[in-house]
Amino acid sequence: MPELSTFITTSTAAAIFGISLGVMLPAVAMGWAVSRAMDALARQPEAEKAIMRTLFIGLAMIESLAIYVLVIVLIVLFRNPLLEYLIR
Repeated sequence: MPELSTFITTSTAAAIFGISLGVMLPAVAMGWAVSRAMDALARQPEAEKAIMRTLFIGLAMIESLAIYVLVIVLIVLFRNPLLEYLIR
């Protein structure tokens, strides 16, 4: 059973690494997008509606990436498909 505990520890560490990257990178992308949108608003205040609409759609797409990462990490943690092969 030492390989089982090693496998569980390794998959947990991989899940932690995955969720940290999966949350950190979309957060950086969101900050970059908001920064660019504020820059665009400062240059062309009359285009506020178009810029904000595009910004919110883009932010929703970026946030969906973080949610997909969360779902995959939860699957790896709680229903790891490779765990069945080690238990046998």
